[in-house]
Amino acid sequence: MDFGLVLQTDPPASAVVGLMRRAERNGFRYGWTFDSTVLWQEPYVIYSRILEHTERLTVGPMVTNPGTRAWEVTASAFATLNEMYGNRTVCGIGRGDSAMRVAGRPPNTLARLGDAIRVIRDLAEGREAVVDREAGTTLTLPWVENGRLPVWMAAYGPKALALAGQVADGFILQLSDVYLTEFMVKAVRTAAAQAGRDPDDLTVCVAAPAYVTDGTPEALAHAREQCRWFGGMVGNHVADLVDRYGEHSDVVPEALTAYVKQRQGYDYSHHGRAGNPSTDFVPDDIVDRFCILGPVEAHVEKLRRLRELGVHQFAIYAMHDAKESTVDAYGKYVIPALG
Repeated sequence: MDFGLVLQTDPPASAVVGLMRRAERNGFRYGWTFDSTVLWQEPYVIYSRILEHTERLTVGPMVTNPGTRAWEVTASAFATLNEMYGNRTVCGIGRGDSAMRVAGRPPNTLARLGDAIRVIRDLAEGREAVVDREAGTTLTLPWVENGRLPVWMAAYGPKALALAGQVADGFILQLSDVYLTEFMVKAVRTAAAQAGRDPDDLTVCVAAPAYVTDGTPEALAHAREQCRWFGGMVGNHVADLVDRYGEHSDVVPEALTAYVKQRQGYDYSHHGRAGNPSTDFVPDDIVDRFCILGPVEAHVEKLRRLRELGVHQFAIYAMHDAKESTVDAYGKYVIPALG
């Protein structure tokens, strides 16, 4: 199992670079960041610094979207980084939550997302692509040689899961609930097989907060408060699914949707941050299911269960007060047990 670290690009950027270097020293193979350029600093600039100051780390957004940048711009950014540092990028992509909504736009359609995945990957790998279907505009980045860009898609709902299986190189699931992971990985793999693809070729990445404690009830309570924001972030996507499919649906598990009944709006100024006041509706059991909290043994046990379900990477959302100690604990105890 591979391990990744997910950070927000808060200033100073040097702190982000430093944490990524620390992660690499501890055996992490992936460095991810949010991509919402109103709320945080521009990630692609920071990727260049991370790549310059690491040797093996693969970097990318968790996640970008097809609406805030022209697709050829996104492809060119990845291709440039790959030319400079040797194909050490991955493109995580989704419909867009904070990046789109903060700018007053709705998330992208799945049709647009599917087209973008194909175009960005083709251009970044040096192939010709149609960037505007209506105009029939075809582009190539003529300077790309031996480029490689895996594109991993984030998804929750049935249509998005199907699209990930049909067109993406990998699937990003932003929660670590064992039951939901099994349900969604199966849906993605089934869609891949139905599309004539080999399901084993898809990389599965589970991303969630992890907080290592000393095993006491007091430490667990503190960890829950530090990670409760994550249930609110996931709740934005879940609320969209409830609006579309209703509270009781055969295609969306109630284990995912039931908790958003108490949700009363969301303030993006606190997005992805510990203490987010918009996440008071998230109960303890959701925090426990969606995140990995507790002593090292609890982390290893849950990750072993996820690995048995076909998860290839666990990426830690480190938006809490124990970033360094969590990275170090994973490097000393967890990664050796599962890597």
